[in-house]
Amino acid sequence: MWGIVDFVLSDMYRLVRECARDEVVRKFVEPALELIMLGKALKGEFDGEETRLLFGEMYATAVAGDGTVGPDIVTLIVGGELGGGAALLRLATLHLPNQLLPDELKFGVRVYIMESTYRITTTGENAARLKRLLAVSAPSAGGRYLSPKFNELMKEARVEVRPGNIRLTKSGVAADLTISEGGIEIKYNVYIRGDTIELEFHSTDRSRVELAALLLRHAGISAEVKKKEGNKDVWRVRASIGKLVAGHKELRNAIAEIVETARNNGWVDAGKAEGWLEELKRGRVLREGWPEYEVGLVNGALVLRYRSTNPDSIEDETQRFRKMGLEEGKHFTVKMPEKDSDGYVLIRRKGLERAAWLSVYGSGRQRELAAEFIEYILQRAREVGEEVYEKAREIVEEGKARGSLTLKGFEKEVKVEGKEHVVKVIDGSAEFDKSQSGKKLLRIKITAEVDGRRRDYKITYGRYGSNETRSYATARADAPGGREADAERFSALIKALTGKEPRIVKRGDGRIDIICGREHLEGFRRYAELADAIMKWLEEMGL
Repeated sequence: MWGIVDFVLSDMYRLVRECARDEVVRKFVEPALELIMLGKALKGEFDGEETRLLFGEMYATAVAGDGTVGPDIVTLIVGGELGGGAALLRLATLHLPNQLLPDELKFGVRVYIMESTYRITTTGENAARLKRLLAVSAPSAGGRYLSPKFNELMKEARVEVRPGNIRLTKSGVAADLTISEGGIEIKYNVYIRGDTIELEFHSTDRSRVELAALLLRHAGISAEVKKKEGNKDVWRVRASIGKLVAGHKELRNAIAEIVETARNNGWVDAGKAEGWLEELKRGRVLREGWPEYEVGLVNGALVLRYRSTNPDSIEDETQRFRKMGLEEGKHFTVKMPEKDSDGYVLIRRKGLERAAWLSVYGSGRQRELAAEFIEYILQRAREVGEEVYEKAREIVEEGKARGSLTLKGFEKEVKVEGKEHVVKVIDGSAEFDKSQSGKKLLRIKITAEVDGRRRDYKITYGRYGSNETRSYATARADAPGGREADAERFSALIKALTGKEPRIVKRGDGRIDIICGREHLEGFRRYAELADAIMKWLEEMGL
């Protein structure tokens, strides 16, 4: 066996020559490297738990590409190159982990020799044990497994959660909480202090804390590794009651047992304990596959942000939004983690608007991803509070309305100054222009009949001051009924299309101006003929 490993790693040229294809070579190299790692772990030269996780990840990746996962079977198909040498290496990599696993997780395998391939298969209880190892270590992206095969596998696998050593300390109630899966076990600290419950694990070994965060995520908790405040050498992962109530039933039951013990001993306020127990019993389901986003208001503006010290997590979210059809720098901002500081993905208002639009009008996978995101954000906003939810809902509805209507064939009756008007739109467009001073303008042209009188209406928008946008149009003196009648019909058109009347200003020289603001422009954005030009102009103006 070690002779095969030596051959694979020492004479790659010969292996390529013998097997001809790179993908075949990889079938030899990967298990050879796994064997070296497993061998070192058996000699105590490599951490056993980390070895099991790395092996599980590599084997899960192999199965995802060339195998099957069923309710009671796991199969890996290996080619017959070099007389089945790759299959022999795979068998060895499945034998050695058993020497690192507790008895209750050891599994057996069988090999079926086909015409030109080998099937390495585990079934029944053996498959269940192997799947427990794969479930805790199978690679994922953005909270979802890289292969659909493992999505169902994870629904079957559940971590074991055990509370213990519940005690009263000087600073409050403390307890131990052990989470284990696939032979991996982490003991966390649980504290009940004042108005909250906190679960925490800390260590100077970041890889150990990352493992603690992984097990928490398998228990349903959104967890990220961060530096401990005041101690640059210590990493920690922490979850408060707000996250704990989103965990799987097993974890919530364990936390509830700690709370009940503290209440029964009179260590915590009975009313607070009852409130926590009710929350833990009811639970809170975050949308599957999404990490926990911060959703809130800052000076009245909606803030959507995901923070993490893990660059891979930030990159996963970035890729998710790109696949959704959002553009970095335009719809969202990304900052990668640096040293001990968090990185983040910040969704801008226009990003939420665009996602809302894509959730209705996007194509295929874009629409699915956008719809999931919108549903998740509205869920999180509702959990935070009514004011936050209403703000998020308002932006989402505005986004869905963009370009949803057409000007051609539009008809509506509106009342202006107590008088009814009938508005029929024939056509419309929007284009860029420049003023004599060089200022970039947006010109909206709408051909319409108002009360049976046809005219081309022009509305010219410009930027004024630091962030104000408004338009000026002038009523025509030669229009039927004169300036006042024309201004009234102009006003009826704008109200019919945007839902808001413009401001009418009568000048000393007899001129009448029709003035529209940003709220009217937002109304115009609902029309397909105008939406793209308006969006582009606002972006170029920085508005």
